[in-house]
Amino acid sequence: MLRIPSYLLEGGIQGPQHETLISGVSTLSTIGAPLHWIVFIAFVLAMLALDLGVFHRQVHAVKVKEALTWSLVWVALAACFGGLVFYAFGPERALEFATGYVIEKALSVDNLFVFVVLFGAFRVPQAAQHRVLFWGVLGALVMRALFIAAGSALLTRFSWLIYLFGAFLVFTAIKLWREKSDGHGDSPLDSKIYKLFMRFVPTTSEPDGYRFFTRKNGRRLATPLFMVLVLVEVTDLIFAVDSIPAVFAVTRDPFIVFTSNVFAILGLRSLYFVLADFVQRFHYLKPALAIVLGFVGVKMLAMGVVHVPIWLSLSVICGTLVGAVLLSLARERRRLAEAATEAATTEAAATEAAATEAAATEAAAR
Repeated sequence: MLRIPSYLLEGGIQGPQHETLISGVSTLSTIGAPLHWIVFIAFVLAMLALDLGVFHRQVHAVKVKEALTWSLVWVALAACFGGLVFYAFGPERALEFATGYVIEKALSVDNLFVFVVLFGAFRVPQAAQHRVLFWGVLGALVMRALFIAAGSALLTRFSWLIYLFGAFLVFTAIKLWREKSDGHGDSPLDSKIYKLFMRFVPTTSEPDGYRFFTRKNGRRLATPLFMVLVLVEVTDLIFAVDSIPAVFAVTRDPFIVFTSNVFAILGLRSLYFVLADFVQRFHYLKPALAIVLGFVGVKMLAMGVVHVPIWLSLSVICGTLVGAVLLSLARERRRLAEAATEAATTEAAATEAAATEAAATEAAAR
């Protein structure tokens, strides 16, 4: 009979938290046993393989219906995982996961604005966009894992860094608040990253189907599609600097931070294809994200004085985001109503002018 080592089963149903020694200095509390990490990472790799190897084996333009289905699948999987955390470790840990997931999901939506600009600037065909986002997400998962590991180690060794993270989030919130709701800087073709890439990486301006690299005159060259992939990765790296410290304000458990990040990022590709056509209509998203980052940053700065319950943090974050969406939709309805009224007025004026001209012509004929 196969026996599983007991240390792999620790932290199971209502099991103890794990204390992991880091740098021989202090301990890190986490609900993630080695078996939990192995199973979760295997699950993620299996889902990615299923996505690329089965459902998107043939390159095709992703339709809204397909993207919406996958978005709901990822949300449902995240909800099921949250339910498992609730069952195994209690409501407090489940709320931490839910709050971290909502923060990451909200902040990752801001990436969609950048994706729209990038794909438009480089004229990436819709059929190739899924390929870029797939490998972009895979790279993002690796980078975020490294970020979370480093952040956990630093916070364990230097606990005062939580206040530095909080101050950074407040600074980022102020900067984000001052930006225009639809402003995302200059064209990607004018960015320093693009210019450095063009300077040091042999490239061609001609695409080669859906390939990231091609050969010309015996030289291996990067295609425009690979340029877009690099810019997508850099974009996620920049956003991760904000989002990961924000989740650390909710929980110090690296397993909760990692899993909430992963579920939010995995659903980003399908969410892009759902929202790409009207993401620019979310006029109040940036102010809402600024409020969320500011709230989280202040919470980190005041954590030694004021304890903010997880449920209150989740309520504030969800309320802010829902309010931003409702206000954006209301503004869009007003814009459409005003446009319809203006069109009707213009049409009525044109009709009246035509009738007047016809009457004048008839009178002249008499």
